[in-house]
Amino acid sequence: MARDPQQKQTQFSIVYLLLAFWALILLQEAYFAFQHLDEVPYSQFKTWVTDDKVDEVAITDQTIKGKLKPDQVEVPPQWFQTVRVHDPNLVELLEEHGVKYAGVVVSTLWKDVASWVIPILIFAGIWYWIFRKLGQGQGGFMRIGQSKAKIYVEKEIPIRFSDVAGVDEAKDELKEVVAFLKTPERFTRIGGRIPKGILLVGPPGTGKTLLAKAVAGEAGVPFFTISGSEFVEMFVGVGAARVRDLFEQAKGKAPCIIFIDELDALGKARGTGPMTHEEREQTLNQLLVEMDGFDTNSGVVILAATNRPEILDQALQRAGRFDRQVLVDRPDRKGRQDILSLHVKAVTLAPDVDLENIAAMTPGMAGADLANVINEAALLAVRRERDAVTQHDLEEAVERVVAGLEKRNRVLRKAERERVAHHEVGHALVALSMPGADPVQKISIVPRGVAALGYTLQLPAEDRFLLTKSELEDRIAVLLGGRAAEELVYGEVSTGAHDDLVKATQVAKQMVKGYGMSKQLGPVALEESEHPTFLKQFEHASPGHYSEETAKEIDREVRQIIETQQSRAKDILKVYNEKLVEAAKVLIDREVITGEELHAIVLPS
Repeated sequence: MARDPQQKQTQFSIVYLLLAFWALILLQEAYFAFQHLDEVPYSQFKTWVTDDKVDEVAITDQTIKGKLKPDQVEVPPQWFQTVRVHDPNLVELLEEHGVKYAGVVVSTLWKDVASWVIPILIFAGIWYWIFRKLGQGQGGFMRIGQSKAKIYVEKEIPIRFSDVAGVDEAKDELKEVVAFLKTPERFTRIGGRIPKGILLVGPPGTGKTLLAKAVAGEAGVPFFTISGSEFVEMFVGVGAARVRDLFEQAKGKAPCIIFIDELDALGKARGTGPMTHEEREQTLNQLLVEMDGFDTNSGVVILAATNRPEILDQALQRAGRFDRQVLVDRPDRKGRQDILSLHVKAVTLAPDVDLENIAAMTPGMAGADLANVINEAALLAVRRERDAVTQHDLEEAVERVVAGLEKRNRVLRKAERERVAHHEVGHALVALSMPGADPVQKISIVPRGVAALGYTLQLPAEDRFLLTKSELEDRIAVLLGGRAAEELVYGEVSTGAHDDLVKATQVAKQMVKGYGMSKQLGPVALEESEHPTFLKQFEHASPGHYSEETAKEIDREVRQIIETQQSRAKDILKVYNEKLVEAAKVLIDREVITGEELHAIVLPS
């Protein structure tokens, strides 16, 4: 990589300064070194002074150097040196005989230089190092305002649309951008224009950055990539300078693509919250100015990615800036299978692998999650010294990602194992009896993750985008099935149902506050969601603006839903009481049973 000219000039200046300093010292030393100095005793020196033969002397702490008068030597001038002796009458003797004397020569010059110049040079060197660190990666402190964007030329981007799967709709939207960068005249000949900016929105891990690189790879143009957080620095004005520099570089490389990742770090709405960030707002203002004055025919397309579009400044999303939003959502079942097919290309698979089944087991997973599943399966296969990844490895990898790592070294007491077994079978039996519940895939009493002493794995038969009131109630009943089983078998509950209660309460609150499924409160949304649809989950419930009386009514409704479904789950388990005990014994012996095995116990043919 070529060295920056300004950095090179700074280094050369310091080198020249040091060379000049040492050259001066060497010249001074050489001046006296080339003089012929005769070593004489101190007594001889005093005799020459008394006889008026000495012209001048230079006195130091250790030596006395002098020169004889020209008429006293055969080959003038002659220099001599003698050892300095403590002689209080020396100065009077020199003045009496008219000898010129001085107290500074080469040795004192070097001492002065060492005591004054060297500390200054050390101090300057420390500051220079600090400034280099502040501007590291950009050639020094004086270049801190320049853009940190990484530039990839077309030959360095091997990613194509064929390397991206599961987001077909987003790819179709972005193919238009590729067509514009390749043949802009096709759009401009009838007055059309490409959007100035395209905002990729979606959950984390869905492939927004990968899509942006694929656009650059398909178009064969330079690709500028930078994170939104890299614009904001501790120095006010630096971010705005970097924005200006980035757009200047992009104009020089047109046609090209500017990609700003994590735009929400830079483009958060101005003037919100208890504290404002002046540097970030100045940087955002500069970005708005650059995009507003940007020529759409210059061949520069701006892409940005964020998973929090709701907090972006409205000025960024108006027409003329980020004109178009492209949703990069979590893939459906077919999309997950396509993503898995891409990631397994680098993995050796056994003949029994069924990717369609794995895709069905991973609802809600994004592309990054699926890549992690394949990697975990490969690591499991290596750990077991297999030559290929089997279906069992993939299924266990899904469980590791969903439920956490198995902890077989955690030994439970016999009573605890029995209680956990009845708890998990209670979940599974209620799910088996509910028409709207997801099918049971596996039941285990092997501890996993941080606090799970067992788990019941349910996998939906198909992707679900809507849930009815009865289906939500079924989900709550299944969550409370474990607690109901403990109460039915042991007459009391334990702390093992804590997580189930939290999840059931969240679902019930969403039914009452968000979905208007309460008869008492009616079809009213009592919460204001701050999250977009693709990020909305049951645990993201925000407090609403309502009266204290309404809050009490909400609490009553939530409690009634929970108690109703708790009684419903207990009634189901009373019918299957014998099967509950039988299935729990099988689970204690085997530690893991499948949904088919449970079905065979409950409903034998």
